[in-house]
Amino acid sequence: MHFTQIKETCLYSTDLKRAEEFYAHILGLEKIVSVENRHVFFRAGSSVLLIFNPDVTKHETSVPPHFGSGQLHIAFEVAREDYVSTKEKILAKGVTIEHEHDWPGGYKSFYFRDTDNHCIEIVEAGMWGK
Repeated sequence: MHFTQIKETCLYSTDLKRAEEFYAHILGLEKIVSVENRHVFFRAGSSVLLIFNPDVTKHETSVPPHFGSGQLHIAFEVAREDYVSTKEKILAKGVTIEHEHDWPGGYKSFYFRDTDNHCIEIVEAGMWGK
């Protein structure tokens, strides 16, 4: 098999309006679609971030159930030259950065929490070799 990318990934929130506010207005992601109290989907580059309400989607039968719990992790990639300005924009929105890390090869990333306490990371492009 030869995969070209992870096309979509999921997070879970029981308060989709609050999650939408964070990802659309704080991170500036483009909303693709939302269904009240079920899901909100965002475009992130060529990938899609799906946010489902697990209390609703875990009981569905038309597609396999989508649900999860706990503090999940997702990383967004930015161009190396945009890393500092992205961090400044996040800070200007009142978001607290809980950790910044120096990785091998001179790459950097920083971590913060969304409104559901998921661990969000911003990484410099190229960190994983591509």
